[in-house]
Amino acid sequence: MLYNDEVVLVLIDIQGKLAQIVDESESVISNIVKVVKGANVLKLPILWLEQYPKGLGSTVEAIAHEIDSEPIEKITFSAYDTEEFRTKLEATGRKKVLLAGIETHICVYQTAAHLLSNGYEVEVLANCVSSRTVGDREVGIQKMIQLGAKITSVEMALFEMLQIAKGEQFKAISAIVK
Repeated sequence: MLYNDEVVLVLIDIQGKLAQIVDESESVISNIVKVVKGANVLKLPILWLEQYPKGLGSTVEAIAHEIDSEPIEKITFSAYDTEEFRTKLEATGRKKVLLAGIETHICVYQTAAHLLSNGYEVEVLANCVSSRTVGDREVGIQKMIQLGAKITSVEMALFEMLQIAKGEQFKAISAIVK
């Protein structure tokens, strides 16, 4: 079960032209915007990474616009292999990671593998990950499941953390997922 005081949202490399050419790009970007807005309502920490932004470009503006912190630059496939990420993750004090980004079978998968092997629980937002091909996306998801990751979706995760169908947060989350 996800509880909003235990979860950190981690966004992997939703950048430049690559973000525009992955399978179901528009849907994935739209879903990531929704989960970021929901994370803000629930006051979740958000860590976001950019793979070599000088070469690959910046995070998609619709996503970056919703985040108040700065991205963590990396050149490693796994975010966990970047010291700044590990330091910021540990500083949250949270051990449950909601994971989104591209490409599923490379950077998302390797990040999930390292998080799992270092004592974190990982839930992959299935409608917030993609690769250039459907096949690579599916293989990435299957390998993460084999390693112990759980699969969820934007709406499922947000309402799971919300837990109650009343109040201002409920109204805000309901408006976001419509």
